[in-house]
Amino acid sequence: MKLLRYGPAGAEKPGLLDDDGQVRDLSAHVPDIAGAALLPDSIARLSALDPAALPVVDGAPQQDLRLGPCVGQVGKFICIGLNYADHAAEAGMDIPPEPVIFGKWTSAITGPDDDVEIPRGSEKTDWEVELGVVIGKGGRYIDEADALGHVAGFCVVNDVSERDFQLNRAGTWDKGKGNDTFGPTGPWLVTPDEVGDYDALPMWLEVDGHRYQDGSTATMVYKVPHLIAYCSQFMSLQPGDIISTGTPPGVGMGQKPPVYLKGGEVMRLGIEGLGVQTQTVRRAN
Repeated sequence: MKLLRYGPAGAEKPGLLDDDGQVRDLSAHVPDIAGAALLPDSIARLSALDPAALPVVDGAPQQDLRLGPCVGQVGKFICIGLNYADHAAEAGMDIPPEPVIFGKWTSAITGPDDDVEIPRGSEKTDWEVELGVVIGKGGRYIDEADALGHVAGFCVVNDVSERDFQLNRAGTWDKGKGNDTFGPTGPWLVTPDEVGDYDALPMWLEVDGHRYQDGSTATMVYKVPHLIAYCSQFMSLQPGDIISTGTPPGVGMGQKPPVYLKGGEVMRLGIEGLGVQTQTVRRAN
């Protein structure tokens, strides 16, 4: 299934994408694509529905029908740094001996095609296409062998980053990661049965038509089951939490010379089978 949330910001309704690319309304079955709706039993009930029997929503998704973040009421937005061998090399950094964990504030989360805002004072706003893992069944001290049973689905995340805030402002990476609009998520949450081999998904990102990132989850250092088990040592994972698993090479900081967003550009990014995002970049007022 491809689960989604549609409608105006802050008033999104739950839906799914049918095989014809139409949005079908799920409001009669779940209040939101969030929380308990992501538990295994709920996902199984939604999967058993006949999409043709669900109401059709007017409009074409990502054209004249806005899609919101594919998960609502996110409790934790957990990110993993330097988790692609080729990206670590691009950054001139060693592969970390354990996963690097940092957080994006949930106020950064936006729809997949909403505008991205360059913060006041920023000259180094950057892009990062990433595979997002959405937790269904929560837990602590999860065994790696059981970790995939805790996954509700996968999605595209753009881990927008302000590099000067991140690296040079006397603090943790969080300063440059959680600005408003820095977490476009979606367009849909794709359940694991439809994703296939999540360890070999092509992923890419373009700015104004120029392809900067062209990678694959195959170069991920710490794989999804390990990341889930690892994170659960330090916090309980709960339904709707997102783990954004790192980015392949091609970020603006890694260009020679570096290239950063100025405002007015259009970013397009996607992961095979998980959909495409398109964001216009603008400067904060």
